[in-house]
Amino acid sequence: MGVLKVLERAHVPIDMIAGTSMGAIIGGLYASGMSAEALEQVLLGLDWDALFANRVPREALSLRRKEEDFEISPALEMGLHPVTGMPMLPLGSVSSRGLEWLLRRYTLPVRQLRNFDVLPIPFRAVATDMENGQAVVFREGDLATALRASMSVPGVFPPTEVNGRILGDGGLVDNLPVDVVREMGADLLIVVNIGTPLSRREALGTAFGLTAQMINILTEQNVQNSIRQLSQGPGTSAAPRTLLIEPDLGTISAGDFSSARQLIALAEQYTETLRPRLDVLALPLNEWHARQTALQTPAPQPRPIVQIRFSDSLITHPERYRAQFESQVGQPFDLQRAERDSQRLAATDDYLHADYQLDDLPEGSGLVFSLEEKPWGPNYFRLGLGLSSDFAGQGDFNIKLSHNRHWLNRFGAEWRNRLQIGSVPRWFTELYQPIGDPGPSGSAWFVAAHGSGERRHMSVYPVLPPQASARSVPLLWHDTRNQVGTGLDLGQTWGTYGELRIGVLRQANQIEPESYAQVGQTSNLRLTSDERALRLGVQIDRLDHGSFPTRGYRMRLNALSGTRQVTSGLQPRIEEQFRRFETEWMAVHSAGRQTFEVSLLTQVAHQQMISGIGQYTLGGFQHLSGYQPGQLSGNQVVLARLDWYTRLSQQPVLTRGFFSGVSLEAGNAWAEPSTVALNQLRLGSSLFLGADTGVGPLYFGLNWAPQAGSGLFLQLGRL
Repeated sequence: MGVLKVLERAHVPIDMIAGTSMGAIIGGLYASGMSAEALEQVLLGLDWDALFANRVPREALSLRRKEEDFEISPALEMGLHPVTGMPMLPLGSVSSRGLEWLLRRYTLPVRQLRNFDVLPIPFRAVATDMENGQAVVFREGDLATALRASMSVPGVFPPTEVNGRILGDGGLVDNLPVDVVREMGADLLIVVNIGTPLSRREALGTAFGLTAQMINILTEQNVQNSIRQLSQGPGTSAAPRTLLIEPDLGTISAGDFSSARQLIALAEQYTETLRPRLDVLALPLNEWHARQTALQTPAPQPRPIVQIRFSDSLITHPERYRAQFESQVGQPFDLQRAERDSQRLAATDDYLHADYQLDDLPEGSGLVFSLEEKPWGPNYFRLGLGLSSDFAGQGDFNIKLSHNRHWLNRFGAEWRNRLQIGSVPRWFTELYQPIGDPGPSGSAWFVAAHGSGERRHMSVYPVLPPQASARSVPLLWHDTRNQVGTGLDLGQTWGTYGELRIGVLRQANQIEPESYAQVGQTSNLRLTSDERALRLGVQIDRLDHGSFPTRGYRMRLNALSGTRQVTSGLQPRIEEQFRRFETEWMAVHSAGRQTFEVSLLTQVAHQQMISGIGQYTLGGFQHLSGYQPGQLSGNQVVLARLDWYTRLSQQPVLTRGFFSGVSLEAGNAWAEPSTVALNQLRLGSSLFLGADTGVGPLYFGLNWAPQAGSGLFLQLGRL
């Protein structure tokens, strides 16, 4: 970009361009008629993290996709090969979706020019056929697709399939396409070499570093071969005139997109030192202005949309979302609307590519959404961990596996499964069946049948008086709690905001004693219950991230009313009516790197406490930090929490970012509604370092509570 700026200031005409990878993107956009200044404004205005994000903004996802974030991190996903059935990983570590939309946006004015020789500046892009290793030179076709195919760095971006060929980054075979531009007829070459230097020994200690070095070696070899060709004429002994521009980028590589401003400045400064050689190539001022005016001839405006269709979908049924599109037949084509509609399709999490194209039909514009389904779908698997330790002998460890089967039928039915093994064995399954297609707002009715089971070991403590210290509270007993439940819900989705569910639930609970300290025979402590209830559930989620969010809010409401039968060795069989109301609310706001999070949890159970066991518990990190997990129990619980955390400046590796923060909490548990008093709230706090990793949030720090004590803690994932 810096080179182009200097060439324009020197009035040096460019008659043809050939490029590879990022050079193809810059060269192709320039060849389409964009000026160097316009290109610079685009590059400097980009949010590179958002451009290469693996998912669309979380606020654009449906609640079904959002709630998975609170089970297992979405960063690690795999599927099954459609032919062999063997496990299959994603084809790239970074999504190219944002790049595709960017290229589509800025090449739209030349969409009708399928022959690259009739672009404002004739152009070629180079890619690599990943099956035979041959160079593929784009001379015609869709310009945005050609540019995207040329920049498909193996292991980083997924490859692009064009005309049945799997294409990767052109830099593997021809990173400096001198031969290509010569074939176009160039006799004076301005060659710009801005590559990535080979890494030093200290960067070769990881598989990632070695892979990157291997690609750099392959690229550098063909670059040096191209530079040697500069001294050779095209089929003659006469050497053509050439100008090689190789600015010293220092430690900055061509892939350091966030350093675009420095890259442009370094290239510009170096090229300015070559002005004496450039000035002899300059056009007279009047010829230069006439040439620039011709290059920037405005393209014809798109006509109204007369057709919307979808291509390349075999398993999915994208037409189901047609009513939600902002682009509709009869409307004028609008670029922003088309991009948002492509984002809606990408938000389903079913597509590797979700692009759009505009066809010029005799009667108007045809809007085509070009979709490529994930090769590892429609069965998706995710693996997660849940680990905690208080560094005093207490801890938990769980391995989590999720399975989602999308598109069981054309209405988008899904089968969701969760399996957890370790300290807390757990399983969950749900069959989700939408009823009809979503309306314009994204709302749709559905039915869902679900089942779950859990086995948890608990430590039971006596109910503490309001102001009593918890430092030396004796443990009553340990028990094992088994829970199995089934349910059937009728619900309605609310677009990307949330959902409502009304249903029936049956749940069986069993408490088995393991050991005791303060009571008699443990066999008397055995408790079983059978519950039947009507359930109302509401969820709204507008957080931008599931872990360490920086903005948004989340709300959950769960209400149950029904009957239960309880059998205990310490008292006669009980049959009673019960009601439970559970609410959770969270709001997040940021100012720069500083983030504040406020949350409130309330849980109320109108039912008897059997054997002194309450329905709810408090204790543990961010659940009244400083107290032991489950140390406070009762049928009425209140917990308020204020978190502050800041994103650290260190460059993350395999994480979204590193954070440091503080949490302040106030809460308590009471046996009866009449005993609830806010002046009896207990305090807890924590000081932590954190990271949003590929397997879930990581916390390490110090807990402290005035009435409970202090201690270190470590937590990875969600327990």
